Amino acid sequence: MSRPETVEQQPQLRRVMGPGLLLLFVVGDILGTGVYALTGQVAKEVGGAAWLPFLVAFLIATITAFSYLELVTKYPQAAGAALYAHKAFGIQFVTFLVAFVVMCSGITSASTASRFFAVSFFDAIEQIFNHVFTWEKIGVVLIALLFMAVIAAVNLRGVTESVVLNVILTIIEITGLAIVILVGLWAILSGADVDFGRVVAFETAEEKNAFLAVTAATSLAFFAMVGFEDSVNMAEETKDPVRIFPKVLLSGLGIAGVVYVVVAVIAVALVPVGELAAANSPLVKVVETAAPGLPFQQILPIISMFAVSNTALINMLMASRLIYGMARQHVLPPVLGTVAPRRRTPWVAIVFTTLIAFGLIFYVSAFASSNAISVLGGTTSLLLLAVFATVNVAVLVLRRDVREDGSHFKTPTILPVIGFIASLYLVLPTSGRPAQQYFLAIALIIIGVVLFLVTMAINRQLGIRGPGMIDPTHLSDAP
Repeated sequence: MSRPETVEQQPQLRRVMGPGLLLLFVVGDILGTGVYALTGQVAKEVGGAAWLPFLVAFLIATITAFSYLELVTKYPQAAGAALYAHKAFGIQFVTFLVAFVVMCSGITSASTASRFFAVSFFDAIEQIFNHVFTWEKIGVVLIALLFMAVIAAVNLRGVTESVVLNVILTIIEITGLAIVILVGLWAILSGADVDFGRVVAFETAEEKNAFLAVTAATSLAFFAMVGFEDSVNMAEETKDPVRIFPKVLLSGLGIAGVVYVVVAVIAVALVPVGELAAANSPLVKVVETAAPGLPFQQILPIISMFAVSNTALINMLMASRLIYGMARQHVLPPVLGTVAPRRRTPWVAIVFTTLIAFGLIFYVSAFASSNAISVLGGTTSLLLLAVFATVNVAVLVLRRDVREDGSHFKTPTILPVIGFIASLYLVLPTSGRPAQQYFLAIALIIIGVVLFLVTMAINRQLGIRGPGMIDPTHLSDAP
């Protein structure tokens, strides 16, 4: 049986993202749920030095970003890390596993955002109407599911609509962070009860030493650094990616890193660590403490909802495009590469990833409702760091694929080496990561292995050759 041509005949994705939209995409993704939801959880691990894990995570992410830049400018195609792993190693199972892990990191990130959206929704109701719902636990699940369904509907409309909404949500979330920073600075300058001594104080959790506490908190803080992995998966919808990616990606990371550190310092200086860690919405607690007489505490929960919406939108956009890209490379069933003729969106991949997100929401609601955001966020960083380690090896292996024009970005060799060692350490249990995150990650990987075997059976039945039999320099038919 000859290989079906249905995937190759699909319409191509539309290139709509220039430098401005791409920068907002990266900044909006990094500044979403991480800073709004996890500042308190990071402070719980290390005490007042909550800024340090964000800074370390930012530095390691930036090192790995240089590896991504070399690869995305060398291979400006959809599928990101999975494509790089396939080109580097040429092993069918490794390619699939990397693809599945990247997809899971995006979906667990979006699921984290959906939980925080639901929590912020009830916080907003309480702040505005001074009313607490007795059915809040069930309500969080329902709101989270409804939220993910709305995100899917936006993605089904098209990448143009998704990117425009991303711009709006990014502006809103930056406005919220500006409020936190400005109100915090105003309180500090006006003589409020500020304790900068807390900013350099370590109060480690669970009798950990300072180093282990920082690495555990850094592992969690990496949840915020998923933005550039998302952006490389948008390569086929970016105008001139070889030229604009390096400046935009590094600029976005720099902006996000500064904001994270400043917000963490202000938060800890104004709010005792115990109160910050216990708050459902830590930045709302900061604003309440800094300006109790102003209405910002009513406004910020609503802004938080928009901010995490941005994280979910971008991550689900990335996950669906990754599935689309892998289907076009015959690593997943061809049906997942189906593009809607009118809207030109990968609608089957969008539905598929949304169903997985629903499953994650149900899982944490049933088995980890008390710390669902921390579990999902930590699992996201665990999966992402494993991918980072793989990419840092892949960039070195792919130096053998020399491009004659030499136009692509090239990172100094020492950076991928440092990035691999740092990422691998933060994946290992010795970094102080909770066991529950490993359990969820392993469960997802087992699902991936089962799906891999099913996919191979489907491919054999349809007469589709596996990716290990395809020239790794011609995996994608996309422009």
